[in-house]
Amino acid sequence: MKKSIFYHAGCPVCVSAEHDIIELVGQNHVEIVHLGEDQSRIDEAEKSGVKSVPALLTPTGHVLHINYGASLTDVRG
Repeated sequence: MKKSIFYHAGCPVCVSAEHDIIELVGQNHVEIVHLGEDQSRIDEAEKSGVKSVPALLTPTGHVLHINYGASLTDVRG
């Protein structure tokens, strides 16, 4: 099974959501991507439909935006 990808920027909203996502789906089923630390993946997230973080990209390609931490424009800097 393909993993979900959880994109975030490290803010308190994102970190809280990360913990909840891991608890819900399990660490083995989700890849965590901190866009503040790995900005090379911002374009990938954007092409997948991510508009803001925190967001979860499901294995079927759906983007679930969770709360609102920051837009990708803000993360890009």
